[in-house]
Amino acid sequence: MPVQTEHRFTVADYYRMAETGVLRPDARVELLDGRIIDMSPIGPYHSGLVTRLNRLFHLRAKSRWTVSTQNPLHLNDHSEPEPDIVLLKPAADDYTRRHPQPEDVFLLVEVSDASLYYDRDQKLPLYGRAGISEVWIVDLNDQSIEVYREPIFTGYSSKSVLRAGDQAAPQAFPDLQLDVAELLRR
Repeated sequence: MPVQTEHRFTVADYYRMAETGVLRPDARVELLDGRIIDMSPIGPYHSGLVTRLNRLFHLRAKSRWTVSTQNPLHLNDHSEPEPDIVLLKPAADDYTRRHPQPEDVFLLVEVSDASLYYDRDQKLPLYGRAGISEVWIVDLNDQSIEVYREPIFTGYSSKSVLRAGDQAAPQAFPDLQLDVAELLRR
């Protein structure tokens, strides 16, 4: 009796599908563990928070990092998600020759509302397995920031939850203090 298997796409397959029109140019999809995933629509609170984070991170960068907003991150041959915000090591070419990879990342931020399960249970383990040193999941429903550090094969061994009254700071840049209540305001 034949065994059913799942076909996993590579990053090269994914780009070939876009080039040949199999994936529409305006398709909101990302490649995760060989699967092409439709991304959820982005509501105003979500997009506004991404814009706020982008602005705050740009203002405080002082050339220490580059801010990448909703752009591809090449994790491996089968995963190229598009996180909401990534603080990257500066690159002389601004990553025009290749997409950033895990070793280029200081901090990765996913803003989550309807996508919380997907971000936490599907993407987070891949980020940990890839060695991304720190991930924040900004949970719009719970009005909190989940901070994940110490990547391991199944995800992260350290998790803390920040709420109004707390300060959030990336491990790589402890001087970058962000007020959680101010960050999550509507």
